[in-house]
Amino acid sequence: MRLTPTERDRLLLFGAAELARARRARGLRLNVPEATALIADTVCEAARDGKRLAEAVDAARVVLGPEDVLPGVADIVTEVMVEAVFDDGSRLAVVSDPIGRDSSRAAGAGLGADAPGALLPGPAHTDPEPVVRLQVTNTATVPVSVTSHFHFFEANPRLDFDRARAYGMRLAVPAGSSVRLGPGESEEVGLVPIGGQRIAIGFAGLVDGPLDAPGAREEALRRAAACGYLGVPGEEGGR
Repeated sequence: MRLTPTERDRLLLFGAAELARARRARGLRLNVPEATALIADTVCEAARDGKRLAEAVDAARVVLGPEDVLPGVADIVTEVMVEAVFDDGSRLAVVSDPIGRDSSRAAGAGLGADAPGALLPGPAHTDPEPVVRLQVTNTATVPVSVTSHFHFFEANPRLDFDRARAYGMRLAVPAGSSVRLGPGESEEVGLVPIGGQRIAIGFAGLVDGPLDAPGAREEALRRAAACGYLGVPGEEGGR
């Protein structure tokens, strides 16, 4: 059976969560990886059950309490982020205070803003300035959402836009946010280059490696055309 890197990651997460469930059922208190896996898997399973993003986050926020984890775990696992597939597309879920350690309890325990591991707010960020602007049309019969750091070139095949210009790009929106298009809707989006080491792993499996490697762009376009993605040059729906 052939699995994409995203599918392999999902199975790995599920296996870790099942281990956490089994250990908790034996009366053991969970460590950081176990707690994180169980919270993230709860989001993914809620999405698979058809729940909306807010409902999935709420379900994950109550799956564990301080009594379910080892001492100190609630102080470390203050936020869990996981990308899950909802009915309207992939969405980044951010579960804050996932083990029920809210600010009032932290204050009661003497854990102020200067405590070790405390999260301090940084400066406000504005949207990055787009380098490329593209007109995007959702030809699907369901809404499609694309999150901030998804490789836009590999977004839903039923989104019609200039794929070649979107190669190596992501949305010019704040981290954790997304753009949503309803069926038949068109919208202009701004894109910026993916930063860091510019390696695209997972997503739709069209790249799975360094974006700027020799021949990577051409091979990704070939794969997209073979898989029926709209907006690929020379293909139906392309430009």
